[in-house]
Amino acid sequence: MTALAESSGTAAWVAERLDVRLRTTSSPVGLDLTDLVGLAVRRNPRRAHLLVSRVLGKHVPTDPRVVRGAGLLLGEVVRAALGGGDVPPGRGEALLSALSGSAEGFGDVDPREPVPAVVLGYAETATALGQQVAEALGAPVLHSTRRRVPGLEPVGGFEEEHSHATSHLLLPADPTLLRFPGTLVLVDDELTTGRTALNTIAALHAGQPRDRYVVAALVDLRTPDDVAAMTAVAERLGTRIDVVALAAGTVELPDDVGTRAADLIAALDGPAPGRVVPVGATARVPLPWPADLPESARHGWDPADDAARSLAVAVATETLAAALAGDASRVLVLGTEELLDVPQRLAAALADGLPSVDVRFSSTTRSPVLAVDDEGYAIRTALSFDAHDEPEDGPGPRFAYNVAGGGFDVVVVVLDERAGTPAADALLAALATAAPRVLVATLPDAAARVARGRSLPPALHGPEFGSYAADEVSWLLTDLSDVALEAPVEEREEAIQSGGAHYAESLPVEYQPSATYAALFEEALADAAERVALAVGIVTERALAARGGSLTLVSLARAGTPIGILMRRWAQQVHGIDVPHYAVSIVRGRGVDHVALQHVAAHHDPASVLFVDGWTGKGAIARELAAALVEHRATTGVDFPADLAVLADPGHCVTLYGTRDDFLIPSACLNSTVSGLVSRTVLNREILREDQFHGAKFYAELAGADVSNRFLDAVTARFDGVRTAVAAAPAAPDDAPDWRGWAAVERVSVEQGIGDVNLVKPGVGETTRVLLRRVPWKVLVRAGADPADLVHIRHLAAERGVPVEEVPDLPYSCMGLIHPAYTAGATGASGTAVRTVTP
Repeated sequence: MTALAESSGTAAWVAERLDVRLRTTSSPVGLDLTDLVGLAVRRNPRRAHLLVSRVLGKHVPTDPRVVRGAGLLLGEVVRAALGGGDVPPGRGEALLSALSGSAEGFGDVDPREPVPAVVLGYAETATALGQQVAEALGAPVLHSTRRRVPGLEPVGGFEEEHSHATSHLLLPADPTLLRFPGTLVLVDDELTTGRTALNTIAALHAGQPRDRYVVAALVDLRTPDDVAAMTAVAERLGTRIDVVALAAGTVELPDDVGTRAADLIAALDGPAPGRVVPVGATARVPLPWPADLPESARHGWDPADDAARSLAVAVATETLAAALAGDASRVLVLGTEELLDVPQRLAAALADGLPSVDVRFSSTTRSPVLAVDDEGYAIRTALSFDAHDEPEDGPGPRFAYNVAGGGFDVVVVVLDERAGTPAADALLAALATAAPRVLVATLPDAAARVARGRSLPPALHGPEFGSYAADEVSWLLTDLSDVALEAPVEEREEAIQSGGAHYAESLPVEYQPSATYAALFEEALADAAERVALAVGIVTERALAARGGSLTLVSLARAGTPIGILMRRWAQQVHGIDVPHYAVSIVRGRGVDHVALQHVAAHHDPASVLFVDGWTGKGAIARELAAALVEHRATTGVDFPADLAVLADPGHCVTLYGTRDDFLIPSACLNSTVSGLVSRTVLNREILREDQFHGAKFYAELAGADVSNRFLDAVTARFDGVRTAVAAAPAAPDDAPDWRGWAAVERVSVEQGIGDVNLVKPGVGETTRVLLRRVPWKVLVRAGADPADLVHIRHLAAERGVPVEEVPDLPYSCMGLIHPAYTAGATGASGTAVRTVTP
């Protein structure tokens, strides 16, 4: 089967049976309607006939360079209408030549000065066409969509009256995109009545009046009444509406065309044409694509990104060409509904790079069309399958025409992450009956990711927020420095206990160390810097191995943040890798900050993310994180790995750790003055909206006591000295988590008569927090524990009058017990007060 029968034949077949005629009236580039379109019969009561484009690459597999060239030619016609220069001579003839088989080099455009305009393309047929027009104009572009994105609100919508799928959403990442100055250019593949364009103009003009609109289409088939209606709307709105097309004319229809079409369909309907081949092999080819580069204009496209897209397409094409290596002689690249522009570019690059291979392009569609296995008819075969994405208007049947029986050795179907789910299995199964090989080329859903990122609050950086350098960490927090949140520990806990408030709704007063305690920190830092450096090196090497070198660190503020910075420094100093690092909030009983996770997912592949904390106690945060990520996946569809990396894992709760020793990590000795001068995180809905990050304070006034960077620098200075020991450590530990720490906490809770594991804080780090932030009851230390690890614990306990008891059989060096009369500081699993009887 050829790609498409001669245009006169495709029009003649329908003309003979339905008495439908195409008449050309004008063309700015010397083309006839039948150069551009043929006719088929549509399964749609709104309209019996279908214009089958020879240059759109939708229903008919077409040379992708012809598809791109036709779109760019339409853009040149629009440019001329806007006074941006004449259409280069001979372009119409070049299109005809390309249609005849000489398409090499046709899909290129010479750069010209940008035209003051913004382009809007229509889903599904004109998504790539709109981008091609915008490319010729050097203008920003948005295309409508039927796919909603969680967290991104539409700025408008409209109806396409004659379409099989009528509703359109406008979801720009930048809500001001459609307020861009200049002419608004609306692009569709065909203009039949103009009502869709008028619906769009009326909706947008109400919010952003413009002096001029241009409606551009490959073919313009409006009647005189339609032209008059558009003129009337322009006069009513006080604006100008121009129409440009590669060819204009009319479709002559008999009055009973609907009946004739129904009768024809009834007469010809039956089993699909019998071109059955053995089921082909299916393989997946993830395409490399920058995480911050949209793969479509679904949420807007900035021409400043054109060069980056060209490079990304070239790299992705190399991957695809390598996957095609073999004896393939005829290849179809199949776009999917709205995802058309990048697949077309990939197909065109393959056609240029593999001259011995006949590369064609077409796409899936919603349009139900009668398939007739007749050489004079445009739609010879049809594959039908369930929807492979999640459109706003719900599921339904989808189609791919002229694929079966097309003689393709390989079909390359291009999907984005969201469409490349199990829902796509029906599509892949259908394609496997049409070709010996099916390659599933997946692109990241970068457009939605970038859109979500642009609609989310920005990250905070030092020195404006925190004392860490701007490149060390991006704080995904809301600055609450000017909000009064602190109260004395006893008052705060009593208030929470009496009202059932959550511990994260307020802050304790920051502990200011005495001169003696500050000296203890310096001594601890000198003693432990090498030990910390060794653990940092081990956990970072394990993290890099776990993520295959593609690593994004997300530390749990604030104890995890200095460890995240040290891991980032190790990766940079030892491997020359610049690892992104974010700090996010996690709150017991409330989970991780979902807005912060959306920010991370908008800028990085979620699979690259590794969460980082300082140490494990009994493992409560590891469990909280895992549960929160399940919830995040259920509500957003974004899947983050749930593994947690820590410097020290004395509780035996995780698989990625630097050591399982319970020793003094100097950053646990202090609060904000060793954590970038940032407070513990806050989640209080009286001051924070749902679309804001969790909050924290920057204690700039404590700069004189800040040792945050001193701690980091002291540990970093020991990196070179521990490289050999790090290299000797196992890349992956062979001892799985057994949660022995949790069992010990449960035992101590019973033995001490507390009855609540949340009042038992195991380990040096957690015991330090009890003494600094809570109302401590007593401290338990393990008989035989290294005294050096407990010097600061004993000092803090003495300052606060807390008894220290030595006990046997602790898996930790020590445990801090919170006073049962003030449960709110430690609180229960929900983060609210646990009422107990005071011993």
